[in-house]
Amino acid sequence: MKHSNLRTDLAMEARELAGAESNTLPGVRFSDHTRSGIHVDVMDVTTQEGAERLGKPVGHYVTAELDRFLRRSDDAFSDTAAGLGGLIREMLSLRPDSSVLIACLGNPAITPDAIGPKCAHNLMVTRHLKSQMPDAFGAFRGVSVVCPGVLGTTGIESASLVAAAADTVQPDAVIAVDALASRSMDRLCRTIQICDTGISPGSGVGNHRYALNRETLGVPVIALGVPTVVDAATLAYDLTGGSLPEETARHTDMIVTPRDIDSFVSDAAKLLGYSINFALHENLTLADIDLFVS
Repeated sequence: MKHSNLRTDLAMEARELAGAESNTLPGVRFSDHTRSGIHVDVMDVTTQEGAERLGKPVGHYVTAELDRFLRRSDDAFSDTAAGLGGLIREMLSLRPDSSVLIACLGNPAITPDAIGPKCAHNLMVTRHLKSQMPDAFGAFRGVSVVCPGVLGTTGIESASLVAAAADTVQPDAVIAVDALASRSMDRLCRTIQICDTGISPGSGVGNHRYALNRETLGVPVIALGVPTVVDAATLAYDLTGGSLPEETARHTDMIVTPRDIDSFVSDAAKLLGYSINFALHENLTLADIDLFVS
């Protein structure tokens, strides 16, 4: 089974598949550090050669591990949300008066694909409040949310609905939230990827749709994703140390997800929502967000 057949949305896994264990891959730089108790892997794809080697667009990729959050230690949720919020804020580089459209992608009827729609319930939507109650909400950034669903239930491409919403509200930036696919069980439901290259809805399960990125929407697009599934053939390849015959891989058309995916998706959706709130609105506390979204 060739590496090109292994399905992953995570840039750090693409780097591993390319055989880069140090900064020796042309056009690719990476490093790691710890922030707010979160281990963070940072990778920059700087040239087209690097992009072709990895199969990822030129851009900035950040992968944060959720070990502390998953252990549910004291203050783990607030610290992780604040730390992720800082990473998102740095990647967006917004002005105080900037407006943002958040596209919550996925199918709410399929649990591993429901992170985006569930995230929408944890977001502070303020665009209408800024215009209706400027004295109370004038200091907030204008935030609007769209949940475009999926082609199979709407008959319309998700990207088309997001583009229509962006054309209506004219945001300064778009944040896309979606579920991803990993190649490793070790990272499944344990990491969050943040990148400035946008996203192609459905790409993680081989269902490539139109992309949401700066080229298609005309504004910066930051993508946030959590891996909730792994392709069975990719998993088998990983577990067998790369000995899975290519003929076998072609007949393995299944997706694997953890048994506790229901609780994880709910927790991850809340974490993503609160992280975005911290990123977009200054000087918030956890209690402030709880009060707003409850």
